[in-house]
Amino acid sequence: MEKEKTFTNPEHYENRELSWLKFNGRVLNEARDKNIPLLERLKFIGITSSNLDEFFMVRVASLKDMVHAGYKKKDIAGMTAFEQLEAINIKTRALVDTQYATYNRSLIPLLKARNIEIVNDYETLNEEQTAFADAYFEETVYPVLTPMAVDASRPFPLILNKSLNLAALIKRKGNDGKEIEFATVQVPSVLPRIVEIPSREEGGRTFLLLEQMIKRHISKLFLNFKVVCAFPYRIMRNADLPIDEEEAEDLLKEIQKQLKKRQWGEVIRLEVEEGTDEKLLSILKKELHVKEEDIYEINGPIDLTFVMKLYDLAGCDDLRYKKYQPQRVPKIEPGEDIFAAIRAGDILMHHPYQTFDPVVDFIRQASADPEVLAIKQTLYRVSGNSPIIASLAQAAENGKQVTVLVELKARFDEEHNIVWAKKLEQAGCHVIYGLMGLKTHSKIALVVRREEDGIRRYVHLGTGNYNDSTAKLYTDCGIFTCSEAIGEDATAVFNMLSGYSEPPSWNRLVVAPIWLRKKFLKLIGRETKNAKEGKEGKIVAKMNSLCDKEIIAALYEASAAGVKIDLIIRGICCLRTGIPGISEQIRVRSIVGNFLEHSRIFYFYNDGQPEFYMGSADWMPRNLDRRVEILFPVEDEEIQKSVYHILEVELMDNVKAHILGQDGEYEKIDKRGKVLVDSQDQFCKEAKVKKAKDKGKYKERVFIPVEPV
Repeated sequence: MEKEKTFTNPEHYENRELSWLKFNGRVLNEARDKNIPLLERLKFIGITSSNLDEFFMVRVASLKDMVHAGYKKKDIAGMTAFEQLEAINIKTRALVDTQYATYNRSLIPLLKARNIEIVNDYETLNEEQTAFADAYFEETVYPVLTPMAVDASRPFPLILNKSLNLAALIKRKGNDGKEIEFATVQVPSVLPRIVEIPSREEGGRTFLLLEQMIKRHISKLFLNFKVVCAFPYRIMRNADLPIDEEEAEDLLKEIQKQLKKRQWGEVIRLEVEEGTDEKLLSILKKELHVKEEDIYEINGPIDLTFVMKLYDLAGCDDLRYKKYQPQRVPKIEPGEDIFAAIRAGDILMHHPYQTFDPVVDFIRQASADPEVLAIKQTLYRVSGNSPIIASLAQAAENGKQVTVLVELKARFDEEHNIVWAKKLEQAGCHVIYGLMGLKTHSKIALVVRREEDGIRRYVHLGTGNYNDSTAKLYTDCGIFTCSEAIGEDATAVFNMLSGYSEPPSWNRLVVAPIWLRKKFLKLIGRETKNAKEGKEGKIVAKMNSLCDKEIIAALYEASAAGVKIDLIIRGICCLRTGIPGISEQIRVRSIVGNFLEHSRIFYFYNDGQPEFYMGSADWMPRNLDRRVEILFPVEDEEIQKSVYHILEVELMDNVKAHILGQDGEYEKIDKRGKVLVDSQDQFCKEAKVKKAKDKGKYKERVFIPVEPV
């Protein structure tokens, strides 16, 4: 019992939110890495800003709700919501300072050296540039602007979430400056944030920020008034949707209603330009009900996500990584009968190194195949012009039974998913809007086909979304199979989602929220038991986040028993390494690279009879207890070798990997004297080699001839 208390001691856990901020710091470190091409570094600055926005709208907002409600319960690291907010404030300010120091002192000068200039001050423009910008304002910007004054008859307007605005103090001309009024104008999101203007240098590229153009001409919006001062500002609102599913008669309508409320949520962060007039700031603070600790003074352009627009700048190929083209999956010939390929044996796909096209073709061929009777699929996030949606709609129109679970509660994709759900319904598909109280996060597609020897079920299971766009950016794994046992389980999953069926047992799949936690604890417990009996114990697990207390405590117990544990965790990790007698056998690494690490892979040594699993779930309470998730086994021996190879190479990575130290900080590996191993680059090379080989030689894999670091 005493040892159990040791494993659950709050001092041995990291706070989830502070761990996430460390992850965003690792993303920011990519922008600071001089070995990375300049526009790639600029991209990481934008990603850092985008990440921080969502963090505030959801996580910080949730903590503020807890404080308002008087919620005193402590998290696994022993911190109250109020204490977390205080710590987040300190860490976020340091992160933002580093971000803007990197932008201002490093990236902007480097861009200028390459004849690319981002102008944040209208006064520095020459005569030709000024004339161009003035004309652009008159012809394109001015007609779109809506100035909004605030006085006794005009209340303070609704300021939209994440919108960039200019606040101004104005006074009527000839009024001796006694009555100063407040006004605001939104920087229109329908226009580009950065406007290219003539460059000073031949062959150069110069960009002016739209808010600077508006600020320059803001007096034209308030005729007969003098503009005393004007400064940009931006707010972040609580975007966590409070949906009461039990009371909602129609979930789709309820979510549509709540989406509108997102724009009215509590203001949780106010960003203003450094040096903003005190009186102006005081008005914003009062009208937006913002506390002092939630105001961030920004040393540079507010909202650096605009730099993402510069990434594809023409003529700058040397400032970017060479674009990688996903390679063909060796066991699938483009255009061939995909069902015949699957019948020949299970097929592993490793995205984005290998193309996502077979998954798209799987649904497309099924939609047109006269022998296909039914298609069933879960959709969490899909692309804007999804070919999978088009194929599902076509299948229904072709008279097939099509059942699609569209998860309406996928955060920030709710509106997008509502549109797709309606389109699928109109085509004749049976559309399910998820389960009450649960998000359906599993990635599964089932095709039921009539064949000469009877009905056969074909299944795709994956670790990532059915999104052909993000499949080029996220690292994920997927498997095609026509295993009878998995096919039966797949049918049971969809019966559970569409009806009230709850299988008493499963053949191969493990499904959350009922069975998955127990399975993981059992697998970890088995390694612990083996280690206590003097046998070798080993766990390798790759995921996005680890913050489940029960799982971490089980890992601590396993480590204390002598189990060697390697964790590859991109983002949040609430586990601490190197605690004497508790986590000395645990190593944690985070890989932040050109692609977003997204796959979930689990390996358990099992006394020399290794078991491999992949799935949609991280080791987080929400995944194990509040979502429909699927864990699936990897049983084919050759595929097992390939999956282990993925883990093996990532454990060798000494270029993009950050190692979690005993002090809770992440550091990159000292590469001096070592052979450089960049796992993502290695997988790109391997995929090209596999493509060049005949299908019969697929079993030959390319291993890196170096020892693990």
